[in-house]
Amino acid sequence: MVGERNKVITWLLSQPEDKTYEANVKREHRSLNANSYYWVLAGKLAPVQNISTTRLHNMMIRDYGQREFIGDRVVNVFIPDTEGAEQKSLDAETYHIKPTSQVVKGFRTYVLMRGSSTYDTKEMSILLDGMISECEQSGIETMTPDELERLKGYEKQENKGM
Repeated sequence: MVGERNKVITWLLSQPEDKTYEANVKREHRSLNANSYYWVLAGKLAPVQNISTTRLHNMMIRDYGQREFIGDRVVNVFIPDTEGAEQKSLDAETYHIKPTSQVVKGFRTYVLMRGSSTYDTKEMSILLDGMISECEQSGIETMTPDELERLKGYEKQENKGM
């Protein structure tokens, strides 16, 4: 891996200075197995917390999800700073937003969060680990560490074929 980076850096240094280049890290897209297991656990945890799976998913995205960026900037939205607006954001199915402490002229700043369908394997692993932690705190049985490793190992095999 280091050798590959050195080749790329050497190549970039040999290019004209008036051009710009963008480097992107390629990661495997989240697996359907991890996604399915996440939703199985959501279906078990939501009734225990007496909330909908949509609300639980939004809470999980807020706590363990990934922010939306345009370029190198986080995308912010401004929502009326009311209890009704906050409740509506928790029940939204088409967007995910996370409140900040910043309120200006009656509007709270929220950070736009990416939907989990856009996650790579690492990002989905963070979200799934968060769901597992929340389930364990509520006394819900989850896969053993060995079973999770097998699931993750299978994901690697599954993604190679894609």
